[in-house]
Amino acid sequence: MNEEQAWVDQAQHGDDQAFTQLVEAYQKPVYNLCYRMLGEPEAAEDASQETFLRAFQHLDRYDPKRPFATWLLSIAAHYCIDRLRRRRFPTFSIDEEDDDGPAFEIPDADAPNPERESVRREEKESVHSLLASLDETDRAAIVMRYWNDASEIEIAESLGLTVSAVKSRLHRARLALGKRWEESSKKHEPQRRPHESPAF
Repeated sequence: MNEEQAWVDQAQHGDDQAFTQLVEAYQKPVYNLCYRMLGEPEAAEDASQETFLRAFQHLDRYDPKRPFATWLLSIAAHYCIDRLRRRRFPTFSIDEEDDDGPAFEIPDADAPNPERESVRREEKESVHSLLASLDETDRAAIVMRYWNDASEIEIAESLGLTVSAVKSRLHRARLALGKRWEESSKKHEPQRRPHESPAF
């Protein structure tokens, strides 16, 4: 039995300190998932607290054969999906950096350039718009895959989907992202007037 399993076992037998250890171990990935699902720090903090509260209340339902992290993140994902469906948050941010690092981060320009920075901001807005347009379950799948580095099997277990359904959702979302990205790139390609010579 590893340390995590020992904490879970102790917590299931009423050891509050052991559960505190689990909270400390997973508070960051749980918060990150909630933040990228909901897009607001305060909402993410509330969702994180609710996730750990629900986990504590339902520890007796946890199956030790299943990774504790997957079970915990599934609670967070379902709670956030429910919040999104009820409140219909319009956006969520992909800008805030942390140790996990965003998967769709737009690279910085090599040197300060107002025009380039303006394009960069517009490209970010385009990505935000795309992600915000995904339905709640697709958004959860994308966040879990690219920010929590969850496998397709883990996402399927967390969201109550088949692995093939997860693959389909991720594929569809990637295609949509690629299409929007291509449209954005074309939009910002410099246009040269017929009488102008190319700049060298």
